[in-house]
Amino acid sequence: MATAQLGDVEIAYEVDGPDDGVPMLLVMGLGTQLVGWPQDLVDGLVTRGFRVVRHDNRDIGLSSFTPGPPPARSAVVRSFLRPGSGGADYLLADMADDAAALLDHLGIAAAHVVGASMGGMIAQQLTIDHPERVLSLTSIMSNTGSRRHGRVHPRLLPTMAMSFTQPRPTDEEEAVRLGVEGWRVIAGPLFDEEEMTAQVRAAVRRSVSPIGTVRQLLAILDSPDRTERLREVDVPTLVVHGLADRLVQPSGGIATAQAVPGSRLLMFPDMGHDLPRSRRVEIVDAIAQNAARAAEVRAGS
Repeated sequence: MATAQLGDVEIAYEVDGPDDGVPMLLVMGLGTQLVGWPQDLVDGLVTRGFRVVRHDNRDIGLSSFTPGPPPARSAVVRSFLRPGSGGADYLLADMADDAAALLDHLGIAAAHVVGASMGGMIAQQLTIDHPERVLSLTSIMSNTGSRRHGRVHPRLLPTMAMSFTQPRPTDEEEAVRLGVEGWRVIAGPLFDEEEMTAQVRAAVRRSVSPIGTVRQLLAILDSPDRTERLREVDVPTLVVHGLADRLVQPSGGIATAQAVPGSRLLMFPDMGHDLPRSRRVEIVDAIAQNAARAAEVRAGS
């Protein structure tokens, strides 16, 4: 694990694969550290010739945290009721700028970019704001920022509200238990409790940052709809979504695919808001095929 000082933000990152591999940036979601990417998925991409870069977004994991008092509960409620009300310390565009600056730090002119959940939103914003840095885009279980598509299922709202307001446990075992239960609620029918327990334990031992997660949530809520700007994206784009996703309902993936010209949509009936083990080879293959489309476009130009 290494760190990069990018202006006022320090970003922790890891690189897997050969130095001469094709660069691929993986961007994780809300409140999830770089260890949230399953290792077999990372290894699968490395096997296919990619140099895989993962990082902790600001306010999570081993990256730096925004100074100052935590967001007031009233600001969170206001942003939920009136998205874009201005309670955020930063926006998804700032997190996309972090990703671009990390590529600069690593000497990478352009990379294939893959984002999951909030990471998909950041990946989309990176493609919009820094199109020259993105060779291909893969958006997984994400949305366009439209308030009409990819909304949280109403039955999840009480659980989400509780998770953001309840005190965080200081005991490791209780923190792991609550983390696993949180993932169980949003995962699909292929949920693997043993694997998730190991992943959550690794994250808890690295860092626990509930305030950072709230700040990231506000960044999502206060960022503008990307739909119209996504219509200008001209890199090969893959959209992956689960039909059992209740955190970002499938309409979010469909809307993303409809917004990006020439995009491809891959949907799994047994995938929720997770990356189930039995689907990872297919997902890795689809990401690699999308990257190959980019190589074909460059060769033909």
